[in-house]
Amino acid sequence: MLRRDNGMSWLIQNLWLIPALPLLAAGLTALAKRPQRRFAATLAVGSMLVAFGLSCVAFVETLQGRAGQAFERQVYNFNWFQFGDSWVQLGWVLDPLTAVMLMMVTFVGSLIFIYSLGYMAHDENFTRFFCFLSLFAAAMLGLVIANSLLFLFICWELVGLSSYLLIGFWYHKPSAASAAKKAFIVTRIGDLAFLLGLVWLYSKAGTLLFYDGGNGCLEVPGLEKLVLVSASGFMPLLGVTLLIFVGAMGKSGQVPFHV
Repeated sequence: MLRRDNGMSWLIQNLWLIPALPLLAAGLTALAKRPQRRFAATLAVGSMLVAFGLSCVAFVETLQGRAGQAFERQVYNFNWFQFGDSWVQLGWVLDPLTAVMLMMVTFVGSLIFIYSLGYMAHDENFTRFFCFLSLFAAAMLGLVIANSLLFLFICWELVGLSSYLLIGFWYHKPSAASAAKKAFIVTRIGDLAFLLGLVWLYSKAGTLLFYDGGNGCLEVPGLEKLVLVSASGFMPLLGVTLLIFVGAMGKSGQVPFHV
């Protein structure tokens, strides 16, 4: 079920804080000087631990439900910018799957951050590394909470950027520079298909929101627009799905993107 009433919890209205915390850490660390290692480490690890705490609260809320009933999917959508006569909307969603993934990403991410404190301790670019790592974590958490394919695509591209920066972190090594360039080019090819699928979906469904009070593209009215077979016998749902899947293939280096 969908809930967008005035009684929505503080948590769903502020779920954006979970990815925003490591994003803020990345921004502040980017302004820090190279010797400010303790500052960068404290920001990075602290932001992930606080994000993990908020994720635990979200998980507990999904377990509680309302008056003995199953947990209702909660969404928060808002107008982003006007496109023609309509508004392009972004939003985030909280359901049991989102809550579990938030806990997993923040918990594992926190362990990685803590391990990196020792692994990168003697690297002169320690501060820059944690800037990139925080950006990567923020993008991953944005993917998890996205209730809009556009919002998901934005975070998807940030994951690609931060992956490029981390893979080529030791850019003075030809192997690292070459691997980063290869990964960046391959994922851009896949992401072009993703973008085409996104545009096609919007042209057919009229929305990029997953859940929107029955009008989202993953809800029955939106899906009905995509399953209508055209005069050529082609179903838009099939084409959109395949294009988005090509984006996932490019991101994970699957055949034919395995180079």
